Amino acid sequence: MSAPRFDFTIHATDGAARAGTIAMKRGEIRTPAFMPVGTAATVKAMKPADVRALGADIILGNTYHLMLRPGAERVARLGGLHGFMGWERPILTDSGGYQVMSLADLTKRSEEGVAFASHLDGKRHMISPERSTEIQRLLDSDIVMAFDELVPTTSTRKVQAGAMERSMRWARRSRDAFLGGGEHATRAAQFGIQQGALDEGLRKASADALIDIGFDGYAVGGLAVGEGQEAMFAVLDYAPGQLPADRPRYLMGVGKPDDIVGAVERGIDMFDCVLPTRSGRNGQAFTWSGPINLRNAKFAEDKGPIDPDCSCQVCATWSRAYVHHLIRAGEILGAMLMTEHNLSFYQQLMAGLRAAIAEQRLTSFASDFRARYARAAKEA
Repeated sequence: MSAPRFDFTIHATDGAARAGTIAMKRGEIRTPAFMPVGTAATVKAMKPADVRALGADIILGNTYHLMLRPGAERVARLGGLHGFMGWERPILTDSGGYQVMSLADLTKRSEEGVAFASHLDGKRHMISPERSTEIQRLLDSDIVMAFDELVPTTSTRKVQAGAMERSMRWARRSRDAFLGGGEHATRAAQFGIQQGALDEGLRKASADALIDIGFDGYAVGGLAVGEGQEAMFAVLDYAPGQLPADRPRYLMGVGKPDDIVGAVERGIDMFDCVLPTRSGRNGQAFTWSGPINLRNAKFAEDKGPIDPDCSCQVCATWSRAYVHHLIRAGEILGAMLMTEHNLSFYQQLMAGLRAAIAEQRLTSFASDFRARYARAAKEA
């Protein structure tokens, strides 16, 4: 029997939290899942096989960056993103909308899409729902994201409503482009993105529009953009429940470990964030006792592991003092070891959450985690 195109099964629930499996042609994804970010066809400082060995079932690539360099058409000629980068499991591709809004210069938004100047060379481009979907098809993405418009949560309600309504029109066009994309649609899935900033009514209107269109999964977008954890959790107290219970729910761009725990408690199934890789390259390690900065002089003669409660190979082999030295000396190995540890920590956290949900002990797991993590973070 061949693998399904896309199938989501919930195995256990604990409150609003769910543990399940997404089955796709390139493999299964255990949820709650954290997707390491491989923006430009690489999870920085890691080989694909090592990312998989740490427990990742799926990674994320980015439409905006890959269309600019090396180019989606080139990747397609070279056999697709999986073979190009040496990762044969599922890949989710962001639509590029966030990067267009945050990185590109001289953007001009219209109903057609967004015209912009590349942040690399100033060359003009246009991304529309159809072009975004085409790029993701050329990359041979397994989970294609609809193209949307993101505005700051501090925008007026009128601006937020206009962006949400345009995003829903773009979602319809993205869906039509995906379903009209030929054979790719028979092996890939597509997620719609809920928008509406911090407004419950706008979020509900967005969810209803997306459900009417019909997607394989649904993302909660427009959060983790500076509104703070309290405001984000306030939205997550209702937003996941506005989306279909039988489909995966993906919180885009989140986040810190305590963000993830709180979001899982509120019914989120999938996450991505650059924090474990970016922070690692800058000397910050995530541990069960809170984040630590290994650039600090106090670690110069610390013989202990980065985290005595971590099961990764880095913690089993090297001391804080050695990693401190590598980081302060600007050695490439420092970035590699820190990234490996952080990604391992995130995957251990997801495994712990899945087990806690399955065993109906998520409340105690989350409470214990928060108490220890927050106390140590405050002391750091």
